[in-house]
Amino acid sequence: MDAMMMNAMSEDMMSMEGMPAMDMAAMTSAAQACMDTCAACEQACTVCSTQMMDCAPSCMNCADMAGTMMRAMLRMQGMTPASMMSMLDACMAMCQTCMDMCMMHADSSPVCKMCADACRACMDACMAVKDAMAAA
Repeated sequence: MDAMMMNAMSEDMMSMEGMPAMDMAAMTSAAQACMDTCAACEQACTVCSTQMMDCAPSCMNCADMAGTMMRAMLRMQGMTPASMMSMLDACMAMCQTCMDMCMMHADSSPVCKMCADACRACMDACMAVKDAMAAA
């Protein structure tokens, strides 16, 4: 994401009603990492779901959730801290389910291994956003 978008996002987050004051550098860094890993997770899950493994439904659901989380973070207006935390929790739960399913095939499918790794990265990035919000 380019610098103009990150600056606009920072300004939006500072002006959100109901949101506590945040360390904007930490929050935008965490948010950027979360959006990037959600996008990677969405792509990996979409590719994995085409492999016709029994993890396909889980991968498709995870791709949808990661994409939704990424889009929600891009339009922070209207998000309350509680709704943002719930979205992050839901994304992490979906990634965990998908990762667990894909790990069953990781030894025989490099695509499933890639998908599981993307899910882990997405969970870690979502947790970093939660931590940044909690520290605010």
